[in-house]
Amino acid sequence: MVDEIKSNKIYTPKEARDFLKVSESTMKRMLKGGVIKAYKVSGQYRLWGDEILRLVSPKLESGAYKAYKNLRTKTKDIIGKW
Repeated sequence: MVDEIKSNKIYTPKEARDFLKVSESTMKRMLKGGVIKAYKVSGQYRLWGDEILRLVSPKLESGAYKAYKNLRTKTKDIIGKW
């Protein structure tokens, strides 16, 4: 179990999963979907600590909320025109 993520250290997907408390399938989706940037070394993924920390950053959360709010507003406008 990882207690603290250091931005300049390299982690395995298992260590990242333990820190983020997500399932193996969720981690695979995040890696394949580009939600978290990883590098393949000898056929295995490796992640920089700063990529893991970026996912739990309040800045990312506020950006996601802004994107959601904009999408919701656009959807309401389009539906309102029907």
